Amino acid sequence: MRLPRSLQARLGLSLGIGLTLLWIATATVTAVNLRHEMDEVFDSALQETAQRLLPLAVQEIVGREDDGVTQRLGAIREHTEFFTYIVRDARGRILLQSHAADPDIFPAYDGTGFRQTATHRLYNEDALQGSVRISVAEPLDHRATVAREIQMGLGLPLLVVIPLALLAIVLAVRAGLGPIRRFRERLEARDARDLSPVPTTGIPLEIVPMATTLNGLLGRLKEAFDAERSFAANAAHELRTPLAGAIAQAQRLQSETGDPAAAARAADIEATLKRLTRLSERLMQLARAEGGRLRLDQTSDLRGIAQIIVDEIERASSPGRIVLTLPDGPVISDLDPDAFGILCRNLIENAIRHGAETEPIDVSLSPDGTLRVANAGPVVPKEKLENLTTRFERAGPNTIGSGIGLTIVAAISERIGSQFILNSPRVGKEDGFEVCIKLPIAGSRR
Repeated sequence: MRLPRSLQARLGLSLGIGLTLLWIATATVTAVNLRHEMDEVFDSALQETAQRLLPLAVQEIVGREDDGVTQRLGAIREHTEFFTYIVRDARGRILLQSHAADPDIFPAYDGTGFRQTATHRLYNEDALQGSVRISVAEPLDHRATVAREIQMGLGLPLLVVIPLALLAIVLAVRAGLGPIRRFRERLEARDARDLSPVPTTGIPLEIVPMATTLNGLLGRLKEAFDAERSFAANAAHELRTPLAGAIAQAQRLQSETGDPAAAARAADIEATLKRLTRLSERLMQLARAEGGRLRLDQTSDLRGIAQIIVDEIERASSPGRIVLTLPDGPVISDLDPDAFGILCRNLIENAIRHGAETEPIDVSLSPDGTLRVANAGPVVPKEKLENLTTRFERAGPNTIGSGIGLTIVAAISERIGSQFILNSPRVGKEDGFEVCIKLPIAGSRR
């Protein structure tokens, strides 16, 4: 038989089976001991009956006038006679017998003491130098009936006690494993980015080493991930200055050279360096999204941040192309303003980069905290749509971009526990691309 994989089921099953077998063994030993004691009591009663009746029988027989006549004693009232007896002389003639005695069950007298046949237990006794002999018999069925009643008296309560005990064992094992179950639930409730130690309050001593080892592993993983994010952020930050210097040199080379071919190459170098600069900025944003604290103790109005981001992008690259729709009332959230700015900038720049150049970019923020960014353009296939949040995944092989803009947005939405939806085509349209993300507003649970 295969044991269940659940520790709770194993403990309950093993304890239940062990306790049941122990009780059955105890009841069996008790029944055997009681049967032995019962046989001793019945044998003593059989012997006592014979020794009490024999003097009375001698007195009755000695005073008789007729020798060798059988006398059967009558019953005063109807009753069940478990002990029957006969009194015989030395020649085996029956002189006296009880009213229910059957002479055929009594074997020939062969001396004093206990005897046993297939159906009866007997005791023989004699007096007057063996001239008067008494044999008292008890049916073995009587003893067997009493033994069965004793066994039933011991066994029937077990039919009630054992189920109750098994239920008590199950409840006790469940309560005892409660801290382990709560530890597992706390661990299951973690997302992939929460590597803080799991509280071990109330865990049994046998499980503490396992929990300590797990927390140690989580700590080492956190240190490794922190080191990786720190390296990416530091590397991207340190690249800013040399990249800016290199871009300046490329621009100076373009202005100073008179060779058209050299100027073209300098322009290509400048474009490549600018893409590298954007990539370093995205890497810093990704490190911020994955490692920083995104929800604060204080709140802010998201409308002002959205307006600032849109104004900056319009001044830099797309004047008049973005249509921003904001609610009349404030949208108060505890989301970090920097994180919200990163979120808006990546979504809007992604729409500008991949959307139709002649169509506006629709950016809206609803009172319930839903941010929607939509652009016209070709429809993204469904199989491609599902992979757009993967790092360095682009909509096409010739698409300009770092490939981690939507990855940053997905990382922020996951960290703040918000719903992130990609649609292509746009809702209510036949083309384009749309992103919706539900942001936490004041009063929502962290």
